[in-house]
Amino acid sequence: MTDLPKLKQPWMVAVWPGMGHVAISAGYYLMAKMGMHLFAEYPADELFDVENVEVKKGLIAPARLPRNRFFSWSDPNGLRDIVVFIGESQPPLGKHLFCANLMEFAMSFGVERVFTFAAMATSMRPEHPSRVFCAATDEAVLKELQEAKLHTVDDGNIGGLNGILIGTAADKGLPGACLLGEMPHVFTQLPYPKASLGVLRAFSKLADLEFDLGELTQQAEATDQQLAALLSKMEAAIAQSEGEEEEFQSELFQEDQIGAEDEARIEELFELARDDRSRAYELKRELDRLDLFADYEDRFLDLFKKKG
Repeated sequence: MTDLPKLKQPWMVAVWPGMGHVAISAGYYLMAKMGMHLFAEYPADELFDVENVEVKKGLIAPARLPRNRFFSWSDPNGLRDIVVFIGESQPPLGKHLFCANLMEFAMSFGVERVFTFAAMATSMRPEHPSRVFCAATDEAVLKELQEAKLHTVDDGNIGGLNGILIGTAADKGLPGACLLGEMPHVFTQLPYPKASLGVLRAFSKLADLEFDLGELTQQAEATDQQLAALLSKMEAAIAQSEGEEEEFQSELFQEDQIGAEDEARIEELFELARDDRSRAYELKRELDRLDLFADYEDRFLDLFKKKG
């Protein structure tokens, strides 16, 4: 973690995998569309353990600990840089220690405000708007969020590092907020891009950023159509067994095993994304569709290393 760039009044967004892929998808989309670069990797090996090993074509891959990486975008107008932290996993123990050390590191390169993204599962239906809920470290930030027409989480708790990191930031006097995208509680195991879209719209307004949300908008609309049809099936079969309900859920996004055509498409998208990082989210969508992102994650993130 040497030779860190000099950042201008940076705001940081931190994301981890979770319900509906809401946070992690929003983080990847922001990173891709803003053309960010990898600038640091944060080691915390002592807090993580290996939960499993990958098997590919019958061969067991070497055990690998989860990685934690920082990506940055430099504002060409010199006003405010943006940092995205992507954690592959949350530590099973020592979450507060992890967050405290992470905040110390973020403060060392001048982070002035911290955001986490998360999901909030409610009884909403796919055809309903996805609201964005929020909780802040102080009254001043909360007022900004309310002026942006976000919905306040009045009571309750935010589990995992999405909440703990913001609480740790508050302990250190660093302003911040958690933005939670709303999604249907019956589909928490499935990707829900409309919640990611809502969170990114809210963040872009707060940070005064402009970037293309068209691809994510199209993905959200297509997913909602699929989920609405799926929900109708589930409701029609509500009196049937739980096993049949699970079968309905597994219908979504089913694909054949990867073949030569899919492999060629993946390689083509890698080439396109290498030349134009704004195409990287298209690549991620394809890898997600084929359930292959975990196999290609390191190679995908290598696209964001600075050239030369």
